[in-house]
Amino acid sequence: MTGKIVVLVTCSSAKEARKIARAVVEQRLAACANIVTAPVHSIYRWKGRVESAKEFLLIIKTTRGRFAKLKAEVKRLHTYEVPEIIALPIASGATNYLNWISESVGPPRGANKKTLVKVQHPISP
Repeated sequence: MTGKIVVLVTCSSAKEARKIARAVVEQRLAACANIVTAPVHSIYRWKGRVESAKEFLLIIKTTRGRFAKLKAEVKRLHTYEVPEIIALPIASGATNYLNWISESVGPPRGANKKTLVKVQHPISP
């Protein structure tokens, strides 16, 4: 296994999908989020009834290490009571693409993991 995953999330609207996609990429929780712009037709059981809805599918690429934070952010932004958040392992892939995923969700280049700030306090006489 590569340590990389694909996360599937269905959204109630294209607007919601764009909002979630932008947030997780900007926060470096995902390297990429594809939005399937044609709605998918979902048929599902909800509260004892068979329901159907048009939804928009997000296909998100990230790492296992970022999944918990990604999941929390999707839950925070999502309008569904029980959003679909499913992680599938990436068994193999192009090495340069898999490396790009890792780089995209890691700290920005040139950023130290620990930044020490020295503060000098003036001494009053």
